[in-house]
Amino acid sequence: MVKEFLKKIHWLGHDAFRINSTKTIYMDPYKISGGPQADIILISHEHYDHCSVDDVAKIQRNNTIIVTEKQSAKKLSGDIRILSPGQSISLDDVLIEAVPAYNVDKQFHPKKNNWLGFIVEIDGIRIYHAGDSDFIPEMKGLHVDIALVPVSGIYVMDPKQAVEAVLAIQPKIAIPMHYGDIVGTLEDAKQFQQALKGKMDVVILEKTS
Repeated sequence: MVKEFLKKIHWLGHDAFRINSTKTIYMDPYKISGGPQADIILISHEHYDHCSVDDVAKIQRNNTIIVTEKQSAKKLSGDIRILSPGQSISLDDVLIEAVPAYNVDKQFHPKKNNWLGFIVEIDGIRIYHAGDSDFIPEMKGLHVDIALVPVSGIYVMDPKQAVEAVLAIQPKIAIPMHYGDIVGTLEDAKQFQQALKGKMDVVILEKTS
C-alpha cells in the first residue's frame, strides 16, 4: 500500500513536492513551472526557497488553503491557517500535523522560530516532510510511513545525519530531498541511499514538473 502510494508523490526539486491524491497538496513549492491547482499548500518556513510567493501564485486558486507558520503567513495572502509545532488541523479527509524543524549545530533555523516540518495523513498513509532540520530528538517520536528528509548538509542534515534520523524514525520508505539546487547534489542522495542499503527502503525520486 505504501509503495503504491509513491506513485502519487512527485518531487519538484529542492524541498518541493506535490501529492496527487484525493487532494492536490504542495509542499514548499519553489522554482516550479506550474502544475495542477492546489487544494492545500504547506509552507515550512519563511526562507525564500521555501516560502516563494511567486511560486505559490502559480498554483493558488480562490479556495486553496495555505498551512504555514506566522512569519511566512505575513508574506502570503488568501485562506491561511497558522500552526505551531505540536498543533494539527483537519481539512476534509486530510490531517496535517505541524512538527518541529530546527538546527542543533548551526544557526540558520533556530528552534525559537517555531518553524515547521509536517506530517500529512491522507489515504491512510502518513507522509513526513522534515522541512529544513537537523536530526532532532523530536524525530524519535514520529510514526510515519514515508519520510522526506534533507541530505545536503550546510543548512540542514548531511547524509550521515539523515541516516541517523531515518533509523530513529523508522519509516517504511525514506526519500532524500534538499539537493540539486542552492546546495547539495545527487551524490548526497546516493550516499544516503547506499548507507541504508539492507536496512531501509530508500527511493530517489526523479524530478518532475
